[in-house]
Amino acid sequence: MAINDLFNQPLKVINTGLASFKTNLEKVGTEVVQVSWKPPVDVDKNSSRIIDANQSKIDKANQEALNIILNGKPVLVGLDIALNVIPGMKKNLILHSGPPITWDRMCGPTRGAIMGALIYEGMAANPEEAEKLASSGKIEYAPCHEHASVGPMAGIISSSMPVFIIKNETYGNIAYCTLNEGLGKVLRYGAFGSEVIEKLKWMETIMYPILKAAVAKLGRVDLKNIIAQALHMGDEVHNRNRAGTSLLYRTMAPAIVETSEIKEDTIKVLNFINGNDHFFLNLSMPASKACLDAARNIPFSSVAVVMARNGTDFGIQLAGTGDQWFTGPALVPDALFFPGYTKDDANPDIGDSAITETGGLGGFAIASAPAIVQFVGGTAKDAVQYTLDMYEITAGENNVYQIPYLNFRGTPTGIDVRKVIEKNITPFIDTGVAHKNPGVGQVGAGVLSAPMEPFKKAYEGLAKQFE
Repeated sequence: MAINDLFNQPLKVINTGLASFKTNLEKVGTEVVQVSWKPPVDVDKNSSRIIDANQSKIDKANQEALNIILNGKPVLVGLDIALNVIPGMKKNLILHSGPPITWDRMCGPTRGAIMGALIYEGMAANPEEAEKLASSGKIEYAPCHEHASVGPMAGIISSSMPVFIIKNETYGNIAYCTLNEGLGKVLRYGAFGSEVIEKLKWMETIMYPILKAAVAKLGRVDLKNIIAQALHMGDEVHNRNRAGTSLLYRTMAPAIVETSEIKEDTIKVLNFINGNDHFFLNLSMPASKACLDAARNIPFSSVAVVMARNGTDFGIQLAGTGDQWFTGPALVPDALFFPGYTKDDANPDIGDSAITETGGLGGFAIASAPAIVQFVGGTAKDAVQYTLDMYEITAGENNVYQIPYLNFRGTPTGIDVRKVIEKNITPFIDTGVAHKNPGVGQVGAGVLSAPMEPFKKAYEGLAKQFE
C-alpha cells in the first residue's frame, strides 16, 4: 500500500497504553481496540539469560511438579494435640503464618495472637505478662510452613492446641491446621480477651474430643471431593466456604450424633459448625498444602509451592529452590470494612491462607464465587477476568477442580514464576483484614494482587540453581 493511500484510509487504532487514550479516540469517532499488555518486569539480565537458556529443563521440571500437585489426594484422617503430632513442636515454640520473622518486626495482630496463645497455655496471667514473656527470648518462633502446618491470618499454633490431620493419600505426606474459631474477636485476627481464651478452651475440651471421635468413626473424609463440589456450588474455597462447610457438616453430623455421649455438648458443637461459614477454611488450607508439599525439591522447577504472609513480609517458596524464602513487603488489601473502620486501621496482608491460591483455589477460582468481588464494588465480569488473568501465569489447569461458568474449565494451577515476570501479572488473592493493633480483631475482608518483589527475587534465585 502506498503511503498516501494509508492516510486516506479510516484510522484504526490498537492501544496498549492508558485506557484514557482509547476513550478520547472513541469520543472523536475512531475505532479503537484496547490491548491489555504490560512490559516484562525488569530483572537481572544475567538471570534472564540463564533462565532463557534452560527453558526446556525448567519446562520438564514444571510438568513433574504440576503432575504431583494434580495427583494429590488430601483426606482428613484424624485430630490430635499439636505437641503430639506436629514435627518439631515443643512447649516454648509458637508457630506463626508467613515467612520467618522476629518479635521486634512482628505486626500488631501477630503480637496480639502470640500474647493470647501464652495466656491460653497458662504461661502468662494477663496481657502485660504475656508481652513481657513474648519479647524475653524464652519463646521460640517459626513459620507454620516449616513444620508441615498452615494457619489463617496470624496463624498461631501453640503446643496445647488441637489440630486437624490431613494426609495426602497419593504421596503419604501430612499437613496440620488448627480448628476455625469463627469471625470477629478471635485469636487469629490478634484478639486476646477473656472471651477469646474461653472459646479456645471450649474448642480444646469439648469440641475437639467430639470431632476426633466422629472422624475416627468415619475413618477418612475425602476433602478433594468436597472442594470440587464446593466450587460447583458457589465457593472459591478461601474467602467463601459456605458450601464446603455445609458439605462437611452433612458428612460429619451423623457420626457426631452417633459417637458423642453428652446431648448438650453435641448440640453446641453442631450449632457452632452450622453457624460458622468459614469452618471449612481450616481444612481447605492444609488440603492445599498437602498437595503442594509433595511437589517440593524438584530441581529447576519454577512452580511456587508456598505463598504466605506474616503481616510484615510476603514470602514465596519454589519447588526448585528447596526451603529458601523469597520475600518483600506485604501490601494492604482493598477491602469492605466493618462499620467504624477504614483502610487506615488495616494491617498489611497476613496469613497462610494464600496456600489456597497457590493450589489453584481462592482468587484463582473466583469466577466460581463472584459474590466475593462484590465486597469491594466489583462485578461478576471482574471476577471472571481475575480468573482468566491467572491462567496467564500458571503451568496448567486442574483436572478435578472446575469452574462451571467457564464451561467447567479446570482452575489455573501451578504458579510459574517465569510467567509472573514475563507477563508482569502477580497472583490475585482474596483475604480477611485484621486491625493493625493487637487485641482488636477483624475489621473487614477484601482482595489484593501479590507484590512483585518476592517473585523477582525467586526468579533470580532460580537462575542461581544453574550456576
